[in-house]
Amino acid sequence: MSELRTDRLLLRRWRESDLEPWAAMNADPEVRKYLGELLTRERSDAAVAWMRAAYDERGFGWWALEVRETGEFIGRVGLDVVGEDMPHPGVDIGWRLTRSAWGHGYATEAAVAGLAFAFETLGLTEVLASTTVDNLRSQAVMRRIGMTRDPADDFDDPSVPEGPLRRCVLYRAHRPRE
Repeated sequence: MSELRTDRLLLRRWRESDLEPWAAMNADPEVRKYLGELLTRERSDAAVAWMRAAYDERGFGWWALEVRETGEFIGRVGLDVVGEDMPHPGVDIGWRLTRSAWGHGYATEAAVAGLAFAFETLGLTEVLASTTVDNLRSQAVMRRIGMTRDPADDFDDPSVPEGPLRRCVLYRAHRPRE
């Protein structure tokens, strides 16, 4: 598994010590505000097991996110395959950080590293990102990392029940021309 380093962050393989803070994040209503229901410890642990297996299988996926200076786990960032059952299949970039890590530029810094990996290492020509229409913080990260939105691409997520989390915006980033 590739480990990525930025000035302040380490994007790395998941450790057992990440399970407790990851579960705490997934039980935080503010962190889950645009993601749906809170996760139990069991579901949170199962998500890490799935992320590890998916990364091992594909060679890319979700990294645990750590502050290099302190070693503190602050969330995840990574790439995931969007299936053919979704309106816009491809490879998606995303992030989820603990509340104490919000507002420090960590999501942007980590996402830039993830995009570079997608384009330079994986050779992708396009990376997608989506979120709910109301998740303005995440949309701001998408814009800061150079992604663009065409409102014609916005969609209703078929995996989400009717309600405020169903309508999504889609952003795209393309490999820089050499």
